[in-house]
Amino acid sequence: MHVQNMIRSHPDVGGNADEALIRCIELCHDCAQTCTSCADACLAEDMVRDLRQCIRLCLDCADLCTATGALATRRTGQNVEVLRAILAACETACAACAAECRHHADMHAHCKICAEVCDACGGACREALGVVH
Repeated sequence: MHVQNMIRSHPDVGGNADEALIRCIELCHDCAQTCTSCADACLAEDMVRDLRQCIRLCLDCADLCTATGALATRRTGQNVEVLRAILAACETACAACAAECRHHADMHAHCKICAEVCDACGGACREALGVVH
């Protein structure tokens, strides 16, 4: 969508946008929104005390996804070591959040959705790690 068009139009990219990185950026932003929404939905549940760890991991994942999407979007100059580190951290956060959400997925549809989105985002971060060097 717009991510691809914006990055391709960047003067330092010269029209060459890596599809794995584009997908990662898009999924990071999607995952940040989904995790924030899941944490909010968990807070509305009657059993909110039992969902404290889920809320924490969702919020941590949302913050890392937001930061990862932002750093991966920047094309001016280079900061490969930091980008690789945050991609790896985002993959880890997504895996932890997905695992926790799966514990609650049978009772809460929002947790099931969140686990699926986190799995996709973690996979996209892993793929992007393969092309960032």
